[in-house]
Amino acid sequence: MRDAALELPVRSALPPLEEALDGHGAAVLCAPPGTGKTTLVPLALAGLTGPAGGPDRGRVIVAEPRRIAARAAARRMAWLLGESVGGTVGYRVRGDRAVSSRTRVEVVTTGVLLQRLQRDQELAGVGTVVLDECHERHLDADTAAAFLLDVRETLRPDLRLVAASATTDAGGWARLLGGAPVVEAHGTAHPVETVWAPPPRPVRPPHGTRVDPALLAHVASVVRRALAERDGDVLCFLPGVGEIARVAGALDGLRALGVDVLQVHGRAPAAVQDAVLSPGGRRRVVLATSVAESSLTVPGVRVVVDSGLAREPRVDHARGLGSLATVRASRAAGRQRAGRAGREAPGAVYRCWSEAEDVRLPAFPAPEIEVADLTAFALQAACWGDPDASGLALLDPPPAGAMAAARSVLTAVGAVGEDGRATGRGIRLARLGLHPRLGRALLDAAPLAGAEAAAEVVALLSEEVPRSYGDDLAAAWRSARGGGGRAAAESGGGYAARWRAEARRLRSLAGDAAGEAGPVRLRTDDQVAGAVAALAFPERVGRVEGGSCLMAGGTRAEVPEGSPLRAASWLAVAVADRPVGQGHARIRLAAVVDEEVARRAAAPLLAEGEEVRWADGDVVARRVERLGAVELTVRPLRDAEPARIRAALLDGLRREGLGLLRWSRDAEVLRQRLAFLRGRLGDPWPDVSDEALLARAREWLEPELGRARRRADLGRIDAGQGLVRLLPWASGEGARLDELAPERLEVPSGSRIRVDYADPERPVLAVKLQEMFGSAGSPSVAGVPVVVHLLSPAGRPVAVTADLASFWREGYRGVRAELRGRYPRHPWPEDPATAVPTRHTNARLRREGG
Repeated sequence: MRDAALELPVRSALPPLEEALDGHGAAVLCAPPGTGKTTLVPLALAGLTGPAGGPDRGRVIVAEPRRIAARAAARRMAWLLGESVGGTVGYRVRGDRAVSSRTRVEVVTTGVLLQRLQRDQELAGVGTVVLDECHERHLDADTAAAFLLDVRETLRPDLRLVAASATTDAGGWARLLGGAPVVEAHGTAHPVETVWAPPPRPVRPPHGTRVDPALLAHVASVVRRALAERDGDVLCFLPGVGEIARVAGALDGLRALGVDVLQVHGRAPAAVQDAVLSPGGRRRVVLATSVAESSLTVPGVRVVVDSGLAREPRVDHARGLGSLATVRASRAAGRQRAGRAGREAPGAVYRCWSEAEDVRLPAFPAPEIEVADLTAFALQAACWGDPDASGLALLDPPPAGAMAAARSVLTAVGAVGEDGRATGRGIRLARLGLHPRLGRALLDAAPLAGAEAAAEVVALLSEEVPRSYGDDLAAAWRSARGGGGRAAAESGGGYAARWRAEARRLRSLAGDAAGEAGPVRLRTDDQVAGAVAALAFPERVGRVEGGSCLMAGGTRAEVPEGSPLRAASWLAVAVADRPVGQGHARIRLAAVVDEEVARRAAAPLLAEGEEVRWADGDVVARRVERLGAVELTVRPLRDAEPARIRAALLDGLRREGLGLLRWSRDAEVLRQRLAFLRGRLGDPWPDVSDEALLARAREWLEPELGRARRRADLGRIDAGQGLVRLLPWASGEGARLDELAPERLEVPSGSRIRVDYADPERPVLAVKLQEMFGSAGSPSVAGVPVVVHLLSPAGRPVAVTADLASFWREGYRGVRAELRGRYPRHPWPEDPATAVPTRHTNARLRREGG
């Protein structure tokens, strides 16, 4: 054991940690960055820190969230022991491993741990499992924790579990582990000074995967400032590969000043990752995603520049589209990042936001189980024997909607049965180490295209394809086979090398399937790529029209301008995202297919039937063959069932309103009278609101509705005739309509004046003032005083009253004075309450009187 191990601060926590594990069997370890949590603790738990190595306590498995962290942790532990990786300390990640029969500490990714648990639930020979960086709440880590707790409870009560992190929710994990003790290692972390460095001007917040270029330019300027103000290397955190490339471009001139700019992310080749983790002779700026947040010590770093952004998965279950979203990093992530500056000596963190903004950041990152696609999780749970995951010990339960969407996919690919439990095919898919969609494509495409070709295309889809490969899957495949082209040159061959390794792994797994269907039937790159993409994403096969692709699942996706895919008739869309606020998706990667391939891949979505519906403003009756949302053939249907025609017409009424019917003046007045009585008297008078009439449409529109076939027929239906059917005839009240809500009222002059029921609360009678002479009070309907609009001889309003007697006493005098001068030929008596009502002038009255 090297002396460096003796200096690690976490040594003080080892005795209480051992005591907690001996007493409870599980513990939560909280240790600041740089204390040795990831490297010294596993060695101690394996009994490797004593003078003679200590007793054999069984193999220790350390689960890390990322491949780069797993390899780095294994190398560091082996170095502490004075050995090479693959001896006492080894690692196993997808596509790469260095282990032997002598290995006592094995570092794995959480995905690899899940695979092992599904094959060997007892974890024979394993004494302790350490779940490192559990604060990141990756779905695989949460799932592995749940499975391990199940194993402890049912099979291996002696299995020891440690949940370790620097910033985790210790209380939550302690409760999950059954009240496990929390062990803290305070250590002697070097101080880290915080420098608040917000942009000088406001920048746009992140939108989907888009980051304001002004913010990235500011981050680059802060890196230059840090280089000028501080000693040591600079570690800069950015959300993704694209942002790293942009900032690297802005720092292009640093090399001439003796500063190297390195890029670290999940797609970087192992050689580049190793170079970053080794001391350099020149000063360095390391641009990194969150892979450098935990479990890694980048030697020489004294300064951290934090953009404050992170990428999290998002899934649109309604459209079946997954994507990454740029979000503000949590305060926990900020502490982890800042801690990188104090690993070896005092340092500083430059935060590209204000101190006031910091308090508004989320405390912890969103658990992946709440926001991600749960198809792989649901398959893991089904293979574990708990299809709905209700019996798993999880910090956060899976959302019901996401689980329903996941089960739908698993059922479609034959991974689970009707009871939700894993089928034999599902178990095989789970052991491939792929998303179930890609596993299905590998197994089903291998007999058609050959295991090698199918494995190569699936390997291409199992990791984000470099943008420089283009959006044509077959062309991207050719680029990868040719060594990666410009993308390989930019990343030192990292992507192409990882692709080849994964393709070899999948080739061996698909070997048996390749011989199941006889000779290979797919020969060209386009045929193979199209078949694989269509099998993986059957609901995303679609027809191209006018620069967009309507997919079988119902989502429309735009084909990029200038893309060769625009010339295709059909596509199988492998990668698409939907920008925030946009209705259509964007195609990122797709393969050209023909209609036959689309039909075969999405066979469960193929249907033929009669459609009678309201569309484009009229009844449409046709016979349609469709592939999901994509119409394949359409023929007119001339003998549609009357009931379906009626249902379509009713749907048209609901969509466009009762205005489709013929509403005469009498019909509108009748509806107003009925609305007045409904509001005044209630039952049995009918509700004639739009909603109520639509709900009872069959009742009051038959038999005319039964004879209608199209929109024009609705326009010939007399709505008034239909309303008469709703009158309460059975109770006898219908016959009282004219009594309770008369259409016209007789006024003192003998005229019959129409009552306006437009306001169901206050009926209105508009009548010439002289025709109301002699009336002692206002008329009423159904006990409600009518509002009288008194008109001049020319029919213009002069007064409004609901109390005519009061108007005669108080208001008439002023109106009389005005009207006498304007209309001298008409009678204007001083006492209108006793005067004779009239419709005529004085001259006419004299003639009639004479």
